[in-house]
Amino acid sequence: MTAQNGQPLIHARDLVKRFGDFVAVDGIDFDLQRGEAFGFLGPNGAGKTSTMRMIGCVSPVTEGTLTVFGLDPARDGVAIRGRLGVVPQQDTLDMDLTVRENIVIYGRYFGLPRKQLAERADELLEFVELTERADDRVEPLSGGMKRRLTIARSLVNDPEIMLLDEPTTGLDPQARHVVWDRLYRLKRQGVTLLLTTHYMDEAEQLCDRLVVMDRGKIVAEGSPRDLIERYSTREVVEMRFDDGNRPEDLSYWTDGLVSRVEPLPDRVLLYTDDGDAASHAMHERGLVPESVLVRRSTLEDVFLHLTGRSLIE
Repeated sequence: MTAQNGQPLIHARDLVKRFGDFVAVDGIDFDLQRGEAFGFLGPNGAGKTSTMRMIGCVSPVTEGTLTVFGLDPARDGVAIRGRLGVVPQQDTLDMDLTVRENIVIYGRYFGLPRKQLAERADELLEFVELTERADDRVEPLSGGMKRRLTIARSLVNDPEIMLLDEPTTGLDPQARHVVWDRLYRLKRQGVTLLLTTHYMDEAEQLCDRLVVMDRGKIVAEGSPRDLIERYSTREVVEMRFDDGNRPEDLSYWTDGLVSRVEPLPDRVLLYTDDGDAASHAMHERGLVPESVLVRRSTLEDVFLHLTGRSLIE
C-alpha cells in the first residue's frame, strides 16, 4: 500500500513518544501532503526531533497511529527509509573521505550501481555548488558547505520526502540563505519537505503550512500568513527604555492605540495595525522611550501570544 490519490504521505493521530516518565510528544495529529513544505516550529525541547525520529523509523512509536507512505514504521521501516532523504540536526559526514566519496559511498547503501552513482554525485555537487570541492576532504569545509553536502547526500536516492531537522542551526546568515535557496529549489521541483526549526524566518521562507509545537503538543496549525493574521496584529512597536525609566504600567499612553502589550525583559512589544500612528500618538501623550522600532508581525509574535514565551530562550 502506498500513499496515492490524495492520501497523505504521512498520517499521524494521537501520536505519543515517551522516554520513561517523560512525555516528549503528547498526542499530536497532522498530515503531510505530497509536494508541500510542512514545518514543525517550536523551541528546543518542544518534541520536534522526537517526532522526526519516529517518522524516520529510528525511534519506535509509544502510542497512537503513524503511517508513512501508507506503511507502518514498526513493520516496514526498511521500505520507508529507502524512500526518505534525511538531514539530521548534526552533520554525520565522514571527515576522512572526499566530498564526492561521501555521496558515492552513502549511495551504495541504497544499492545504486557505481556508474549511476558517479553521474548522480556530479549532478548533486553542481546543485549544491560544491563541484570545485569534489576531491577535497570534508574536514576543512565551512559549516555551510558541510550542510550543503549533507543535503546533497540525502538526495542521492531521489527521495519522495526530505526530513530536515533544524537545517540551518549554527550557520551564519549568508550560509543560511544559500541553504534556503537550495531547499526552495527542491520545493519548486516538487520534492516534499518536512522540517523542524526554531527560526521563525526560516519557517516563513520555506513552509506552505506548519504546526506550532510547545511542550510536546501542537498549539496551532496553518500557513505562516494565516497564523500571523489569526494570532497577531499587522505591525508591532518595539520600545526600549533606559534603566529605571521603564513605566510599570503603560495603559495611560497606550489606551485605545494598541490591542495588546507584551512586556519582555529587554523591551516592550505593542501590538497594533498601524505602528507609526500608534508610536506618534504615544509620543504626543508624553511617552519617550530610548528607542522605537516599528516592524511587521512574525511567527515569533504568534508563539509569544500562544505560549507567553519566546521561541529562543
